[in-house]
Amino acid sequence: MTPAARLAAAIEILDDIVAGDPAERALTRWARRSRFAGSKDRAAVRDVVFDVLRRRRSALWASGAVAETGRALVIGALALTTPEALAQFGEGPHGPEPVAPAERNALRGLEDAPQAVQLDVPNFMYDLLIAQGIDLAEVAALRARAPVDLRVNSLRGNVERAQKALLADGIDTMPVAGVPGALRVLRNPRKVAGSAAYAKGLVELQDAASQLVALALDPSAGDKVLDLCAGGGGKTLALAAAMGGGPVFAHDINPGRMRDLPVRAARAGADVQVILPQDLDDMSAQFDRVLVDAPCSGTGAFRRNPDQKWRLTPETLRDLQVTQAAVLDRAVRLTKAGGSLVYATCSILCTENEHQVAAALSRWPNTRKEDEHRLAPGGVGDGFYICKILIN
Repeated sequence: MTPAARLAAAIEILDDIVAGDPAERALTRWARRSRFAGSKDRAAVRDVVFDVLRRRRSALWASGAVAETGRALVIGALALTTPEALAQFGEGPHGPEPVAPAERNALRGLEDAPQAVQLDVPNFMYDLLIAQGIDLAEVAALRARAPVDLRVNSLRGNVERAQKALLADGIDTMPVAGVPGALRVLRNPRKVAGSAAYAKGLVELQDAASQLVALALDPSAGDKVLDLCAGGGGKTLALAAAMGGGPVFAHDINPGRMRDLPVRAARAGADVQVILPQDLDDMSAQFDRVLVDAPCSGTGAFRRNPDQKWRLTPETLRDLQVTQAAVLDRAVRLTKAGGSLVYATCSILCTENEHQVAAALSRWPNTRKEDEHRLAPGGVGDGFYICKILIN
């Protein structure tokens, strides 16, 4: 596919997203009906779609269009970032129609745009961020692409060995300052999944800030450790490595999310034991360490999932806060006296973070906060909140 054809494909997919399709579904449907597109084409089209979604409000504003369409979004986004790429409109038989004079005349900068438009966030979220006094530079950082980070699996080797193995497959990396065992990919990130280092379990794809969440639990060999909201198991495997292999108990309210975890654990050399929801119901005060990577808005990770930014609503956020409180209460009940838990979210909203912890401490007099900190998006990695709570 030519660059122009890729733009045309992105416009088609964005039209589906504007009509209500989730981004992943729209991308998958396009790929299925576009068998002519190779892996590089699919990756390039995906990049265009996600770049536009990160800047969806400012792109529409910049286009000057009255109605939101895929074409208006792509024109607006390119006008803001790479205006020279607008020349690709009209190139070749499979590209989008040339930019019409009326479309060019409608283009405008962001100087007069509302700040929520300039920051590319919904109005309700902007109001929340202003109310909590967040540094708006953090919000602006969510409009850029996220880096690709790796966790070196200490059960299979060290950083030096991992870098050497990756380089043999053409993948350049550098250590991430302040995150032991983390590497940032500098060249050929899409080769990681097909590399020998990945196939042998020497590295795992994991954001550097996310790696700090697992490290914050600070488990020791011999501890009984639970990852309460394990999902795909990235943090579960990191905990197992920190313990010299495990075992780590993994649970998720939706067991289907953990379906690949046994295979990943075997590849990593980690001892992971899955606990189904019905089995966890009968447990109480059984774990020395509990990790709560709570369901959240994902506001700190909008660089990776920009579609979520436009699907989040005040009602969804309220429902998430109810879930977070329930999960945190469950974690307290599961933790032994003298043990500890870590509550974490990839959110930058106080209502999901400090407010949740303060409310839990008031409900549970046997708990006390040891420490808490925030990781700003665009710093070490994604935006995260991490709080360690001790059980008396």
